[in-house]
Amino acid sequence: MSIKVKRISYALGAEVSDVDLSKPLDDATFKAIHEAFLEHCVLVFHNQPLTRAQHMAFSQRFGSLDKNVASRPEKKAPEFDEVLLVVSRPKPNGEAATGRYSGQEWHTDRSHVPTPALASILRSLEVPSVGGDTMFANLYLAYDTLSDGMKKVIEGLDGVHREGNTLDYSTPERAAESSRISPLAAHPIVRVHPETGRKALYICEQVKLLVGMTMEESRPLVKYLSDHAVRPQSVYRHRWQKDDVVMWDNRCTLHMALADYDRRQVRHMERTTVNGNKSGYIYEGTLT
Repeated sequence: MSIKVKRISYALGAEVSDVDLSKPLDDATFKAIHEAFLEHCVLVFHNQPLTRAQHMAFSQRFGSLDKNVASRPEKKAPEFDEVLLVVSRPKPNGEAATGRYSGQEWHTDRSHVPTPALASILRSLEVPSVGGDTMFANLYLAYDTLSDGMKKVIEGLDGVHREGNTLDYSTPERAAESSRISPLAAHPIVRVHPETGRKALYICEQVKLLVGMTMEESRPLVKYLSDHAVRPQSVYRHRWQKDDVVMWDNRCTLHMALADYDRRQVRHMERTTVNGNKSGYIYEGTLT
């Protein structure tokens, strides 16, 4: 089978056609998809009405899958722990869905652990009439467009990643308990992609501290780099259609789902996460 790959933005992303992901892929077809994935960082497959088993089978071609052990049972698909339900529904009385769901911060999946995600593969089952898009940023491009002087400043620095903002570091005792419940992970800010060998600016708003600095000292540099990484010229915005399958390389991209849609409508996505290689370590300190 010969697939077609069409670039869909300058920064990153390509649309792949002439392939049916519901069927087992021969080695040549998978090789072509894998090469496109490494080149374009984000791949979009339209009109792919997959079952959960088929979604998993395609995902497993790229590696072992995360079993979402930290997720609540209702967030996982019945009989498929590897399939995470990313669903926003109106309340039973017809009121709009509430609570934090999306549009909060740019991130890359599972960077808060030493072994972050390789790829995420998200399929859409039901989408709002308008909005609910997902944006992606190219971290290769972010690194390449830094000045030589800034590259020298950040080479060798590690960033401490924290998921969310619920941990309490207000006292030493609470900090110790927060670190016990949710260990912090540190990763190089300049991360070398294990397959392409290219350098990427591995930073986002979830980086709360630079190792060897205080939070106050770290904050201006983290903010500058995080803002630089998501400049408009480095971003692709995906407008979802029903039965889209979108996969992205967490080692060289950031993403953010937007909550710019009528929350009285359903947005039903399902995601698998391909495990990656260890790139960081547990940070034993606290965020001070």
